[in-house]
Amino acid sequence: MKFSFLALGALPVVLSATTGSSSSSSSSAAAAPAPSSSITTTIPGSGAPTGVTSPPASSPPTVPVTLITTNPTAYPLSSIFAGAPAQPTTTLDTIYPAGASPTAVIGAPSLPDISQLNPANYPPLDKPPPTDSSLVQGWIQQVQNSGIPIPGFAPTQVGGCPTNQAAAANASSSGTCWWTCGHCSRPTDIVTCENKLTWGTSFDDGPSPYTPNLLQFLDEHSLKTTFFIVGSRAISRPQMLQTQYMDGHQLSVHTWSHTALTTQTNEAIIAEFGWTKKVIKDVTGVTPNTFRPPYGDIDDRVRAIARAMDLTPIIWTTSPSGNFTFDTNDFNIPGGTVSASQVLNNFEQIMQTAPQLNTGFIVLEHDLFQQTVDLATGYILPQALAQQPPLTLQPIIECLGKPLSDAYVETNNNSTNPPPSGSAGATGVVTLTSGAPGSIQSPTAQPASSSSGSTSSNQSSGALRLDMSPIVALGFAVFTSVAAAFVAGL
Repeated sequence: MKFSFLALGALPVVLSATTGSSSSSSSSAAAAPAPSSSITTTIPGSGAPTGVTSPPASSPPTVPVTLITTNPTAYPLSSIFAGAPAQPTTTLDTIYPAGASPTAVIGAPSLPDISQLNPANYPPLDKPPPTDSSLVQGWIQQVQNSGIPIPGFAPTQVGGCPTNQAAAANASSSGTCWWTCGHCSRPTDIVTCENKLTWGTSFDDGPSPYTPNLLQFLDEHSLKTTFFIVGSRAISRPQMLQTQYMDGHQLSVHTWSHTALTTQTNEAIIAEFGWTKKVIKDVTGVTPNTFRPPYGDIDDRVRAIARAMDLTPIIWTTSPSGNFTFDTNDFNIPGGTVSASQVLNNFEQIMQTAPQLNTGFIVLEHDLFQQTVDLATGYILPQALAQQPPLTLQPIIECLGKPLSDAYVETNNNSTNPPPSGSAGATGVVTLTSGAPGSIQSPTAQPASSSSGSTSSNQSSGALRLDMSPIVALGFAVFTSVAAAFVAGL
């Protein structure tokens, strides 16, 4: 089915909503001030799903949103809320057979046979992997042999910035460069695109049951994106991951368990990276050379370990003022702390700020939830495609001026895109071994690490604090609860 956008004329459409009392929310993006409005109308859509009347009485506040266009088949914002009834999902348009040759990635090996994968040979889903298996011990040794010094400061504690006062005070560029407390980034972090008005699109935490809906929209509009893959989701939905890859989208590492990385030991971080790289290669035949830290939680210790494992960090853009980041905050809709209109309000502020940059930009969205995909396909992407002056939407690797082949270890051009550790040879294969597909892990589990964070209250205007620690805690709670439902058979 082809989507066509509904042009709303010269005047913007403003969704007028009653602003409620303050609510608990967590995000890195501050919501835009309520736009001035001369028109009030209902957002066109296909109607709410059966049984949906309105969000629960305790739902977060809605705020005015200005739209220049929308998808006429979009679900109304009033039906996009925490606990909304399940909607029909889309099946994959194309299923690729084992041995198929990738056409989007030059020089890539043939597609592996996923029927040979045994999920029992991978770590438990959505938990930090054990560190005492022979495979992980080998990765640990290779990191030690890399010659890259790993800073000796300790992992952060549960509670985020408020309960890590010493670490938070030392989080600037002159200290540990802890992004969670102040948005510090290093020159080696990818946080923008090269060219002005270029958007490096990305979606985190999949693949999920709703990813095919997003893939269909992207295909119908000839768009490619970057997917940050959770290892636990990759082994749960290998066929979906193959389709994402074969369709020409960029794949990147998003850890195995989606636990905040700065709260983990060096060995646990290595296991998170190693298993995610391995499962993506086992499914697709290629190994990503980039990663995004869950919740943006990264410091110089995490950076050094990533560099030793030939992974380059990708975060998302921070505004020139430093007051907010380009995070739609869509992740928190299912948790009931953010409304759909607040997410669109955040995106509106991003669109207003992007032209002020001398570079392109990267935005954080998610394909994990029904609500986040509904917003992306019904509102956010149509809005972006209708922007004037027009935006260029690309995978992050391409918005950096590099070919898609440079996104993977096996096909990267090392002469023009040197690996972070310098460990790759002429073939592009780093020394970090991945083991045979499905290498058996040790049955001894490591205790799960807790992510840092605490909740905070925000006013009904949707203004969100700079402190990133709340999103780490709340987001991890939402992620683990939803992941449990997925494992049960969503």
